Amino acid sequence: MTAIIPAAGKGTRFLPATRVIPKEMLPIGAKPAIHCIVEEAIAAGVDDVVVIISEEKEIIRRYFEGDPELASRIRFVYQKEQKGLGHAVLQAAGDVKGPVLILLGDALVSGPNPSVEMVAVSKANGGASVIGMEQVPQEKVSRYGIIAVEGSVPTAGGSARIVDLVEKPSVEDAPSNLAIAGRYLLDGEIFALLSTQQPGHGGEIQLTDAIRRLLERKPVYGYVYPGKRQDIGNPAGYFTALEAFNGNC
Repeated sequence: MTAIIPAAGKGTRFLPATRVIPKEMLPIGAKPAIHCIVEEAIAAGVDDVVVIISEEKEIIRRYFEGDPELASRIRFVYQKEQKGLGHAVLQAAGDVKGPVLILLGDALVSGPNPSVEMVAVSKANGGASVIGMEQVPQEKVSRYGIIAVEGSVPTAGGSARIVDLVEKPSVEDAPSNLAIAGRYLLDGEIFALLSTQQPGHGGEIQLTDAIRRLLERKPVYGYVYPGKRQDIGNPAGYFTALEAFNGNC
């Protein structure tokens, strides 16, 4: 299992601070946020970590090069154009063969390790793909990828088979209020699907659209975090994360 951490975004919601420091390098206590995310992935049992960066974010590479133990498990791939999350993930294809654990570089999850929990859900369902979910207010569904599940909506710590995903639907068209929440454990076939994926919402290559095609071939499950996703991509979310983690991730 390989972990992929997309971290090439421009951080526009956190300007002007992100002119100087990438949002992924903002500290959570003594560690940058991306260090916390790498540790989460390693605890889930990944064999290696691929971090997707841009040329403007060399500071992330330099940071990890200063820790030989972590550096031996991490490699860096560059996303030269911003064409969406699906495009970012596709940059890591290379020689990755097995399942991939995707952890967004600006999302931390307080509470139990979400990646460990998702691996357990996958094993309980024959190695199926799993997507982390959270419930969001109905009026905010247009900000997220939204999931429809089979049967009743699971509560915190529960899972259900996914039947559909919609990227940023209108409030009227949203199939539920279950939002994709920054963590994915996907079958390696996702790379072949992304390589032929047409641009979707916003003219970008959407990972959500490729997962919809994966659903036609293999089962995909959703898992509702018992903890809470912390969005450090904006100042309000970052300060909420500091409080949630009490200074240590």
